[in-house]
Amino acid sequence: MRTCELAGYAGMAAVDPDLVEWDYGRYEGLRSAEIHATSPGWSVFRDGGPGGESPADVSARADRVVEKIRAVGGDVLVFSSGHFLRALAARWLGCEVAVGRYFALETASLSIVGYEHDLDDPVLRLWNDLGHLE
Repeated sequence: MRTCELAGYAGMAAVDPDLVEWDYGRYEGLRSAEIHATSPGWSVFRDGGPGGESPADVSARADRVVEKIRAVGGDVLVFSSGHFLRALAARWLGCEVAVGRYFALETASLSIVGYEHDLDDPVLRLWNDLGHLE
């Protein structure tokens, strides 16, 4: 919500609990290097968070968000956290959540999803743009 306020959209905002960050369970607060020290090869997109959310859990949340966005029939602005937004992009395209691992995303970046022709042709129009920060 704070990011939405900083961007000037707080007056139009609606909080959606489906947009919260991935629940990492026992890995909450740990850096990837710390996790890999005890679980080499771990990936949140493949393995989820032990005691937290699985990729299937996040996929279901992302699917609900996609459904809500498409129901609006116009432009929608979404604020969330990195891993969830990467999963959301994968689901927007109809891919498994695991594909989100290939979508690098920096803090405060802008991304745009949309359609090539119609609702049957989802695309990424812009991804991980940082031009507004320069």
